[in-house]
Amino acid sequence: MIDFHCHIDLFPNPQGLIKEIDAAGIYVLAVTTTPKSWRHLQVLLKDSKRIRTAIGLHPELIASRAKEVDEVCTIMPETRYVGEIGIDGSPEFKQSFRLQQEVFERILKRASDLGGKIISIHSRRAAGNVLEALSKEPKCGTPVLHWFSGSKKELERAIELNCWFSVGPVMLESKKGKELVSQMPKNRILTESDGPFAQLASQPVTPSTMKIAEQALATIWETTPTIAAEQVAANFKRLVS
Repeated sequence: MIDFHCHIDLFPNPQGLIKEIDAAGIYVLAVTTTPKSWRHLQVLLKDSKRIRTAIGLHPELIASRAKEVDEVCTIMPETRYVGEIGIDGSPEFKQSFRLQQEVFERILKRASDLGGKIISIHSRRAAGNVLEALSKEPKCGTPVLHWFSGSKKELERAIELNCWFSVGPVMLESKKGKELVSQMPKNRILTESDGPFAQLASQPVTPSTMKIAEQALATIWETTPTIAAEQVAANFKRLVS
């Protein structure tokens, strides 16, 4: 199983979750929200063979932590993965919108200068702005749009820009989520939990529940869960190889 967007450090018992992931043989991308959380995870994950850490600066935190982009850019040569970064256009983050754009653009430029990274990107209510920034940095690497919720036209543009997509059980419960996923290229889709933020039945989604996402993809693709899981695994292997 693949969980390409999980906030391991924000679960109540990160050490226990890491043991569970390793025991189950799940491949996980642990995204971070600040450089501090990246450093913390480097210690927690020093013995894990299946979990990789992405350096991130969450757009929701930009209003108070924008200066930490300097540290993000300093750390970026140490990892192949960047995330969670992006832009959030929700009303409560309107005041920091322009600053979010500046930080996002700077990180993409840094990724380009470093030869490209695999980047997990937040684009809630800002898909157009995210895609415009990506179009200006075609050498930034491989953008993976996490929980994409833009319009069908924006999805078409994302596909043209060679974006990938990570989708989870909660997204795949909604009508819009299913419609968007049905139009995404099968060979550019990965599964994600977005735990502990995403919840099912009032419980955080964990990497071990990726089977639910695989089953939902199987329904959309009109195939079996086994074949859907094999497709996601093949996608993951191609992305990281």
